[in-house]
Amino acid sequence: MHNQKHLFQLPEGLHYLNGAYMSPLLRSSEEAAIIDLQRKRNPASIFPIDFFTEAATLRFNFGKLINSDAAQIAIIPSVSYGIMNAVQNIPLDNGQSVIMVTEEFPSGFYAVNAWCNRHSKTVQMIHPPETQHQRGALWSQEILNSITEDTCAVVMSSIHWTDGTLYDLASIGKKCQELNVVFIVDGSQSVGALPIDVQECNIDALICTGYKWLLGPYSLGLAYYGPRFDHGCPIEESWMTRSNAEDFTSLTSYTDDYKPGAMRYNVGEASNFGLLPILNTSILQILEWGVENIQNYSNSLITPLTVFLTENNFQIEEESWRSKHLFGFKLPPTIDRDTLVNHLKSKNIIVSARGNSIRVSTHVYNGEEDVKALMEAMSDR
Repeated sequence: MHNQKHLFQLPEGLHYLNGAYMSPLLRSSEEAAIIDLQRKRNPASIFPIDFFTEAATLRFNFGKLINSDAAQIAIIPSVSYGIMNAVQNIPLDNGQSVIMVTEEFPSGFYAVNAWCNRHSKTVQMIHPPETQHQRGALWSQEILNSITEDTCAVVMSSIHWTDGTLYDLASIGKKCQELNVVFIVDGSQSVGALPIDVQECNIDALICTGYKWLLGPYSLGLAYYGPRFDHGCPIEESWMTRSNAEDFTSLTSYTDDYKPGAMRYNVGEASNFGLLPILNTSILQILEWGVENIQNYSNSLITPLTVFLTENNFQIEEESWRSKHLFGFKLPPTIDRDTLVNHLKSKNIIVSARGNSIRVSTHVYNGEEDVKALMEAMSDR
């Protein structure tokens, strides 16, 4: 894969190494949004079937990314919405604790903590090992060791959102399946840039925002809810999730029946005409590129940077336990984090400070010049 910056509209001279914060839009996605927005000029051009066709296509395309049938995909407005749909359907008689990792993203923690407080359950936090050697491997093993018959659910991100630490999702999912533990994963910082297979990893629910690695808009996301959730209770009761929704003449023939699979968890007005075309076009482009190719391209970009960081006493996760599109490095005591971030910003280099790490996140719109600029700016700070 080669640099794809020409497909975006990032300003010249800007070194945007912050896709984990928010992605830029593809030119093609912006064009698709404009076309669909213009349809609203004439509402007569929007037919009842249009409320469902674009959404169905989006669910199908996202399913291809994660190896899921489209029927198990729901359209959601946010990660907090998607996680709450899953958490509130954790069986109450399935154990007393929910396992999470330290410094998990707040959307997951708040949902789990509120559910645990309501049902007299406990949140069990798994801390990372203090050693840097085999840190990711040891952290995953500690999660595995903590899953017991008293565990009702494991709720975690697919990679750690602050530093890109990889987890052994396949082994964690396998143990969850063996002990009938619900496995809920926030894929927001990996899906679209790092391969993930919900079947292979035995994931029960995979929640993903659209505005990061799916290159989509804000306020739109997607979620996989596996067969475990087929008969669950959604947090919202929408007419569009009912079995007779597509027949506008019979909407007041009220029914308790939902559409099959995960569609009961769709947000109301899931046919969002302004946003769905953006995300759909972006996911089609990601499928064309290939997620494995995106990850490999990012790896080729950051290889010189990781060598530079290691040689200059910055701490980074070992290669085999670090994602390539997103990773964090810890600063030596002699460098102030905020001072460094501001210095980089003055050089038009955009990164994020997360926890005690500087987070760098690359994508196909980045090139060697972006990484070179970062290394030069860190050398002359």
